[in-house]
Parts: sequence; C-alpha cells; structure tokens
Amino acid sequence: MILHPKNNKPASLRKLTPGDFSALSIYLQQLSAQTKKRFGPHPFDERSVVEFYNSSENYFGYVAQDMEENRIIAYSALKTGYLEHDRQRLESYGLQLSHTTDCTFAPSVADNRQGMGIGNGLLRFIIADLKIRGINRIILWGGVQTDNEQAVNYYVRNGFKILGQFSHNGENYDMVFEIN
Repeated sequence: MILHPKNNKPASLRKLTPGDFSALSIYLQQLSAQTKKRFGPHPFDERSVVEFYNSSENYFGYVAQDMEENRIIAYSALKTGYLEHDRQRLESYGLQLSHTTDCTFAPSVADNRQGMGIGNGLLRFIIADLKIRGINRIILWGGVQTDNEQAVNYYVRNGFKILGQFSHNGENYDMVFEIN
C-alpha cells in the first residue's frame, strides 16, 4: 500500500520481512534517545532484531518505507496474544484475554517524520491486516508513559481506550483498541 504523508514523500506500507532486519536496525539506531527510551520490545542492534523475530512465530512487524530514500521511517512490532507478565493487571480491568484474538503492539515513527500522518496510515494498514488474521483487540506493549502526551493523544485520537494506570519506570497507561 502507498501512503502520501503531509510532506508529500510517498511511503510504502508493508509487512516486515527478514530482508528488512539490517535496514530496521539502522532505523532503530537513528531514533533519538527520548524515542528509544519510550520503545522497548527489543534492543536496537541487528542481532537482537534477528533473535527477537526468530525466537517466536508469535512476533511479526510492519514498516513504512520512504520510497524516494528507500529507508524505513516507521516500524511496529507486534506479538500475537498478550505479555504473560501483564496478565494479572490486564485481567483486573475485566479483560478476557486470548492468545489467539488479542495482539500486543509497539509502534514507532522516525523523529523527523512524526506528525505527518505516517503513524496513522501504518496503524490503519495494520488494523486491516489484523482483521484478516482474526485479531479482535490491540493491547499496547507495556502501556504508554503518562507524560508522553503526544503519544497518549495519538492513541486516543485513533480510538484506543485507557483502561487504567500502573507504575513501572514511571507512570503508564494501559490502553486497548477494539477492532470491529
């Protein structure tokens, strides 16, 4: 799928492939320290990316790639199901969790591409693919830090609901999106 963000530089939206791992590690390493602090499913080097995706068939990803510069400008890591260490907290909100119809989601957009609609476009692309996979709910991976107002507002604008708040390396919101 082709996305035309606000900067008018077309981007392709697609599933991550093993051939992307080197370019993905370059993308991850170029994120600002602040962005890296807020993204945590795996370390940022190529070896860790390879190990992450090879460790389980439940991990999959999506990228947005600048078509002119041929580089990754946004990335989302997903896991079918939920994180086991979050189970008790998520169930305390009344969620009936499922490893087949839930997924856990960790998105990122390059610092110099935020606010251009790339994250929105990639999320819509991901949701369409998740529907095909039979996924009904997206759970934020580790929640979102409450002081990250830009991200909290992004999630709320895109239909995510705040379930509650928890403390882990600061204050965080658990948020979910119900896929219709």
